Amino acid sequence: MRIARACAEAGYRSVAVYADQDADAMHVRHADAAFALGGSTAAETYLSIDALLEAARASGADAVHPGYGFLSESAAFARAVEDAGLTWIGPSADSIDALGDKVTARRIAQQAGAPLAAGTDRPLADADEAVAFAREHGLPVVVKAAFGGGGRGLKVARTIDEVPDAFHSATREAVAAFGRGECFIERFLERPRHIEAQVLGDGRGGVVVVGDRDCSLQRRSQKLVEEAPAPGLSDAQRARIHEASRDICAAVDYRGAGTVEFLLAADGTISFLEVNTRLQVEHPVTEAVTGVDLVREQLRIAEGLGPSISATPAPVGHAIELRLNAEDPGRGFLPSPGRVTALRVPAGPGVRWDAGVEVGDAVEAAFDSLAAKLIVHAPDRDAALLRLRRALGELEVEGIATVAPFALALLDEPDFSTQGFAVSTQWIETELMPRLEPQLRPAPSPASALRRVPIEIDGRRVVLGLPAALLAEAGRVGAGAPAAAEPEADAGALRSPVPGTVVSWLVAPGTAVEEGQEVVVLDAMKMETRVAAHRAGTLERAVEEGASVAVDETLARISG
Repeated sequence: MRIARACAEAGYRSVAVYADQDADAMHVRHADAAFALGGSTAAETYLSIDALLEAARASGADAVHPGYGFLSESAAFARAVEDAGLTWIGPSADSIDALGDKVTARRIAQQAGAPLAAGTDRPLADADEAVAFAREHGLPVVVKAAFGGGGRGLKVARTIDEVPDAFHSATREAVAAFGRGECFIERFLERPRHIEAQVLGDGRGGVVVVGDRDCSLQRRSQKLVEEAPAPGLSDAQRARIHEASRDICAAVDYRGAGTVEFLLAADGTISFLEVNTRLQVEHPVTEAVTGVDLVREQLRIAEGLGPSISATPAPVGHAIELRLNAEDPGRGFLPSPGRVTALRVPAGPGVRWDAGVEVGDAVEAAFDSLAAKLIVHAPDRDAALLRLRRALGELEVEGIATVAPFALALLDEPDFSTQGFAVSTQWIETELMPRLEPQLRPAPSPASALRRVPIEIDGRRVVLGLPAALLAEAGRVGAGAPAAAEPEADAGALRSPVPGTVVSWLVAPGTAVEEGQEVVVLDAMKMETRVAAHRAGTLERAVEEGASVAVDETLARISG
């Protein structure tokens, strides 16, 4: 939606692409045209270079904006787009290779003089190598996907015994989210802040830093709240971050919008983290305080015009963004896909609402949990906090659980106040999450996959895609079949807390398990969710690895 709106203002026609579940998604309805990718999994659709290029060819598009996730940091996709004669709205494939690979990016940062925590300079060969690093450099350590971002493929280990599992889990998540499983390892800084700089490059060595942001409030290493400018930085720290960001990107002739990320330790130490070679989800807070439209800047640079600014703008006021994810904070931020049955959007001075859903839309289990973003802008941080509280008071969402109650609780925390600002990247999980209350569980949303059938219209064969649930219901009614009966309660059934895919079983069939013992790993909304036994007893599997499961579907039975 954000990109389609920028295209409309720049005089471009936008073409949306969609997986089967997204056939009636908001971005599909609002774009000037929409083309199917023909599948329901990420691999078949948003990660399929062939499917995306075919959609571009069929639509007559002449440029591709990769968005925020999926292939947005894929050098192979950038090359394929340009080889097809299309304009790639992003950095060159060579820049993505250099900076998108976090191992190579570390080397470039080191050459640019940026401070770095100890880490490997190449992908790990196996879990044993990760263990050897941890023994040499000490704990805790973090295993990270070499390609990708957004917290996917990132696992922290605080004991030697946890390191192999962190390696395997990070690798699985990286393959699922980015199509590549290479990972590296580095020392993990406890309780740091997460600071980042927004850059624009002209592709010829010219780089301007647009501003900086604080993105410390995270869960599972994924950001929930971001603000600009980053509060509490000294002039020297801000200058150091801006200078390092500029030098790192200039070294690879960076083109377009990008983000350079750092960790800021409690003792003031700054450590380079990574470069995201794409537009960030949190870009609106920088737009709010600088007046720079970053998506329009991407289009300008792709046109060969270069950035519209030549120096860092002085920030005006303060902006805060809340990612309104479909997750239940009171259940450990458990994904909560479903259909939005009611929605009242906040408005008024200094309030911006960037959404991917409207009333009646579904937040699909197969993809990301982000449903909308609430951004507020005010003359200073305290005023922005008051404005955020007012906007959250106006917000109403029904049908899915959201992180809004977390945000309201956050506003009452002294650690988040301007005077006592003391949050870190682990603060939500260690300090706030234990005090959050669960929300009412949303009703399971039926699968919205399409079934494609060939039909003939005026002698021409076309393929019609219809919701499978609609066809099934029509068939049931036509046959006079009764509605399915509610399943009987089964005390031994271990049920899935989320819809997703069974990644791996942690125990063998027939194993005696304890209550609370983790027994199976699910992939839900591109994140791994570990499910624990609800009782002690002997476990027998009801589904195998690779199976897709619905919420409340029986995963196993545990007999006492």
